[in-house]
Amino acid sequence: MLAVLSPGQGSQKPGFLSPWLDLTGTEERLRSWSALAGVDLLHLGTAADADEIKDTARTQPLLVAAALLAAEHLPMDDVALTAGHSVGELGAAALAGVLPAEAAITLAGVRGREMAAACALEPTGMAAVLGGDPDEVLTTIATHGLHPANRNGAGQFVAAGSVDGLAKLAAEPPAKARVIRLKVAGAFHTPYMAPAEAALATATAGITPADPARVLLSNLDGAAVGDGGDMVQRLVRQVTAPVRWDLCMRTLADLGVTGVIELPPAGTLAGLLKRELKETGVPEIVTLNTPDDLPAARDLIARTGGQP
Repeated sequence: MLAVLSPGQGSQKPGFLSPWLDLTGTEERLRSWSALAGVDLLHLGTAADADEIKDTARTQPLLVAAALLAAEHLPMDDVALTAGHSVGELGAAALAGVLPAEAAITLAGVRGREMAAACALEPTGMAAVLGGDPDEVLTTIATHGLHPANRNGAGQFVAAGSVDGLAKLAAEPPAKARVIRLKVAGAFHTPYMAPAEAALATATAGITPADPARVLLSNLDGAAVGDGGDMVQRLVRQVTAPVRWDLCMRTLADLGVTGVIELPPAGTLAGLLKRELKETGVPEIVTLNTPDDLPAARDLIARTGGQP
């Protein structure tokens, strides 16, 4: 059984889409999607520097576009499962057939702009908490008035909330844990993003989703979602809810996934899988970053693909 994964914010790299311009139709596709996203995806994916693509309003539609662009060159009919991390869920939903690609790009543009606007309302941020006892980590995060915005597995949590709370967390970390401040605009996946959740709910009101054509996992609880309307509601809710990537990886293992392709910009999710599943069995992984990686990805699909 093969899964295709779509990464989230923080995985982007300057110029990562440049090699894809060698493929026919790439530039035209990016220009078309740029009109829907409200940002210049061609420039952002090829010429923009690290600071420019760190902007939430730009990064989110760029990542969804990258995933959909690369997946166009894969035999997706033989892919059994899709999942995405944070904004990557929009790409995964499109690849599962819940949303048209154009709708996913449009919603990513709305999501990015509105989350950036919410970040500007008051000073907030995020910090990675690495190691420590999971229960103690969660208790310490709550003690400082913060939220567990991401539970990424492999001993990695992300705390989010007020700047003061993050400073206290850094000064008084959980035992045997390291706290690393993240260079992000604000406290994603927390109640601070409530205005963005409301805006995304409005944007999705006119969309009629389809039911998934393959297994589609949700960041909310790691569950496979079989109803398109339910998935859209989950995508909206996820703006303020924690990302439970740990549960998504557990579901991948429980379903017996033996092959994984991470879409560009690939590497982050592959690393988490390798660390989290090292004792139970790591699936064969292809990180798809350039067209040169397409033969390996297609070969993996041919050997481990097919619907469950």
